[in-house]
Amino acid sequence: QVQLVESGGGLVQAGGSLRLSCAASGLAFGNYYMAWFRQAPGKEREFVGTVSWNGKTAYYADSVKGRFTISRINAKNTVNLQMNTLKPEDTAVYYCAAGRLLQRGPENYDYWGQGTQVTVSS
Repeated sequence: QVQLVESGGGLVQAGGSLRLSCAASGLAFGNYYMAWFRQAPGKEREFVGTVSWNGKTAYYADSVKGRFTISRINAKNTVNLQMNTLKPEDTAVYYCAAGRLLQRGPENYDYWGQGTQVTVSS
């Protein structure tokens, strides 16, 4: 079956950096757009960014643009989220997702990981 497993979350001070990874299995990874979403307590799941199947096109939420970068290594079935200049409002559970469309809505993604917690202290 399809599995997406996130790693790399943790506690970091404001202004710091973290790198999240998502390892995929059970799917033709290179055929899927990969995205990152996040969900803070009491809030809806929020789009962070998405990357095309070949890694050449990426879109980001305005709130993270210029600070976060998504990359993928198809040979390793892995997608990464480099997060720099972190802010307390970036605190959330971060999820990776796989879908067939380069879209922002979570309804467009077929498979989801279990999430990894990112906490940014002020």
